[in-house]
Amino acid sequence: MTAAVAGGATVCSHFNDSGFWLVKSLVGLDEKTNLKTWTIMETLVGGTGFLVALIISFFA
Repeated sequence: MTAAVAGGATVCSHFNDSGFWLVKSLVGLDEKTNLKTWTIMETLVGGTGFLVALIISFFA
């Protein structure tokens, strides 16, 4: 259950995440481009976390 909640919370953590601003400044992206790439990345990470939690729930 914790992994599923963490996966869902990851999708909406853009501006609260210091990594978002760190990548923006180090790579030299503008906010619009960084927001697009970060949204895709966070969605994939959150979806993967949810699927892993779902698979684990079948065996636990």
